Amino acid sequence: MQTNLYEQIPTKYNPKEIEEKTYQFWLDGKYFEADNNSDKKPFTIVIPPPNVTANLHIGHALNNTLQDILIRWKRMQGYDALWLPGTDHAGIATQNRVENMLSQDGLSRYDLGREKFLEKTWEWKNKYGDIIINQLKKMGCSCDWSRERFTMDEGCSQAVREVFVRLYEKGLLYRGNYIVNWCPRCETTLSDIEVEHEDKQGKLTHIKYPATDGSGYITVATTRPETMLGDVAVAVHPEDERYSHLIGKTVLLPLMDREIPVIADEYVDSEFGSGAVKITPAHDPNDFEIGQRHKLTPISIMDEKGYMNDNAGKFSGMERYQARKQVVEELRNLDLLEKVEEHDHSVGHCYRCSTVIEPYLSDQWFVKMQPLAEPAIDVVKKNDVRFVPDRFTKIYLHWMENTRDWCVSRQLWWGHRIPAWYCADCNEVIVARETPSACTKCNSTNITQDEDVLDTWFSSALWPFSTLGWPENTKDINKYYPTDVLITGYDIIYFWVARMIFSGLEFMDQKPFSDVVITGLVRDAEGRKMSKSLGNGVDPLEVIENYGADAMRFMLATGTTPGNDQRFNWDKVESSRNFANKIWNASRFVMMNLGDLQYEQVSLTGDLKTSDKWILHRLNETVKNFDRLLTRYEFGEAGRVLYDFIWSDYCDWYIELAKLTLNAEDETAKANTKSVLCYVLDKILKLLHPYMPYITEEIWQHIPHEGKALVVAPFPEYSQQLVFTEAAEQMQVLMDTVRNVRNIRAEMNVPPSKKIALLIKPNTDNHKQIFESGKAYLQGLCNTESLDIDLELKTPEKAMTAVTSGAQIYLPLEGLIDKDKEIARLEKERQKLQAEVDRVQGKLNNEKFVAKAPAQVIDQERAKEADYKAKLQKVEERINELK
Repeated sequence: MQTNLYEQIPTKYNPKEIEEKTYQFWLDGKYFEADNNSDKKPFTIVIPPPNVTANLHIGHALNNTLQDILIRWKRMQGYDALWLPGTDHAGIATQNRVENMLSQDGLSRYDLGREKFLEKTWEWKNKYGDIIINQLKKMGCSCDWSRERFTMDEGCSQAVREVFVRLYEKGLLYRGNYIVNWCPRCETTLSDIEVEHEDKQGKLTHIKYPATDGSGYITVATTRPETMLGDVAVAVHPEDERYSHLIGKTVLLPLMDREIPVIADEYVDSEFGSGAVKITPAHDPNDFEIGQRHKLTPISIMDEKGYMNDNAGKFSGMERYQARKQVVEELRNLDLLEKVEEHDHSVGHCYRCSTVIEPYLSDQWFVKMQPLAEPAIDVVKKNDVRFVPDRFTKIYLHWMENTRDWCVSRQLWWGHRIPAWYCADCNEVIVARETPSACTKCNSTNITQDEDVLDTWFSSALWPFSTLGWPENTKDINKYYPTDVLITGYDIIYFWVARMIFSGLEFMDQKPFSDVVITGLVRDAEGRKMSKSLGNGVDPLEVIENYGADAMRFMLATGTTPGNDQRFNWDKVESSRNFANKIWNASRFVMMNLGDLQYEQVSLTGDLKTSDKWILHRLNETVKNFDRLLTRYEFGEAGRVLYDFIWSDYCDWYIELAKLTLNAEDETAKANTKSVLCYVLDKILKLLHPYMPYITEEIWQHIPHEGKALVVAPFPEYSQQLVFTEAAEQMQVLMDTVRNVRNIRAEMNVPPSKKIALLIKPNTDNHKQIFESGKAYLQGLCNTESLDIDLELKTPEKAMTAVTSGAQIYLPLEGLIDKDKEIARLEKERQKLQAEVDRVQGKLNNEKFVAKAPAQVIDQERAKEADYKAKLQKVEERINELK
């Protein structure tokens, strides 16, 4: 891309014509690539890797836009900026998608076998991984694509195995038979934070357990009566006098005819239900712990699919809810059902498929969390890792301070297979970095690898350093770790952020990042969460197709505040596109008037006019405020500062002021104004580039500039030499006057083309001097026929007046309008408004209407009444002024 003449730039801004070619220009120039050999200070962001399950949604567009704003800003500030991209294999989610795809052909993963199924899953990954990367490119994301990573690529896989082995060697990883959250649909374990709890209306079933000595029975209450088939005890509180005589005795387990003991445990809540609790260690986490304390042997009565197994006796083969109904029915027939009552309780669901989870006893791998959590808590309490906004610190600390051991094994095929092998001859467990050929204890070759894979978040937790080449000692890891900032949603603070922090501290002896910026959700225009079921989702590519990537980016960025949700609104996207058109047209005007001005000729050393100094001062203030706000991650406010300066100060005011000079005879003043126009536009494009990269690069390439690409041009800096406080104050007085004159014109329906007489009575001698020196601005922008500035000005009898920041201004009515015609027009308007007031008041005075109409409708009518009366009053005031 090379500088072209003004005539070569299109008259209208068309995003489709510039976005693809501009992105390719950046790629060809390798402007996104970090250089680990440079002596520049690094600034690093690792992308929250999107799941290779489907296309990106509008929430991804927000998150990645904010990251791109930061990385482009820092790159232009001279940092060796690395934004490292990649995708996540998303174990459960991706396997579910592939299995659903196979089911359409009547196949299951078992029909294919593990190897063929993984081939299909890699095909899926390649397809959607490519789609995701292309979407990010369409959005304008300036990632270093030469360093793109995937959580299951060779390097990340090596890091995962290294971490697993190190944790095992350190005693922080163990295998045991424990209660886990189990999804019968996905047939895998879930960690605690992968379980979503919903309040549901269920039933509390009260069951009689007969005492074996014939002395009566004890009643227990349960929400899951089918699990009674695996009961191994009944527990009561040791201080509950109602049951003290039963402690140590046995009862007969209904339907199974099995004697089980009555035990005492302080965990039991005497106030809940009957105060007696059935103990089923294989199907309840609390019961499991009670069973451990009392050395009870668990009995599992369910399989991985949620069906009753052989231990369930005659209920064997029944699905869990079918068994529940049958158990209750048989208890009723045996007169062992005391009662069934409605009961609201929290029910855990799988976060991926929404199936009700089942507490399930199985052999799993666990990470000991307490030793890892303690330093991760300290680093946040010391503010070494900072959450923005700060309120999310409490959420993080609450989870970390109450975390339980992390179950990291998953019963899936897609993922990092657990690097553990079991010897069939001596039962040795071999955990190794490299695949063993024989048992390390007995040398037998009869060894098999664990069938399970690791939790997706196990590999994601290593993302900030595994992507930089760890465990190898690479140049990238030495320069770019720790990273600087993570931008992510509040919904994965537990899943991902916390795990990255403790993993970074454990394996790198350093925090993984300094700041965690939390974004909210992008909701629909009505504030609802976007979902497939509601059909209210927004495709980022659709927005880009219709409005361009810059408009989407600017809308999302300026609509966000840290940690808060925002609403997606098509009108706001259109407003952002209008902003792009405004910049395009203003830039064309500037280029049209620059002539053959070269970059080397742009100078601010001449005798600048007040308007020139004012716009330079405002530019300088904007640079300072933008830097302050973006440093605090206030993307929305920083964007609005730019918007106000560009739209109002530069386009609406300075360009109009510049026209007065450009159309005058003073060639020196013209040359100075051209330099200022070009200088400020150059800085505007640089300031706006992180938010709207495409249009800014395109325009910049057409104006006088220095360098090959805007994407790597120096970012504007605050300069004390551009502080023109006095000129800024003077221009505010003049602009306030122009605004008031234009308001009066609008109120009096005077067209802008009609010349007026303007009288100004300054407040002070200083203000008089300001008005005198700014005469040309006032004459040009107010379109005056005559202009009188006088400290002793006598108030005219018939004039429209306004008080400004430096004077009283008057527009004599004589000659301004045809009084008779204007009074006639206003009388018609008065009659029309009076009729509206009468109509609305007639409604509100109608008792039947007020009694039947909804409150909202009545409120609307009252608002109309107030609006019409206010307009009527203004019209009457104008009529009186004219008479």
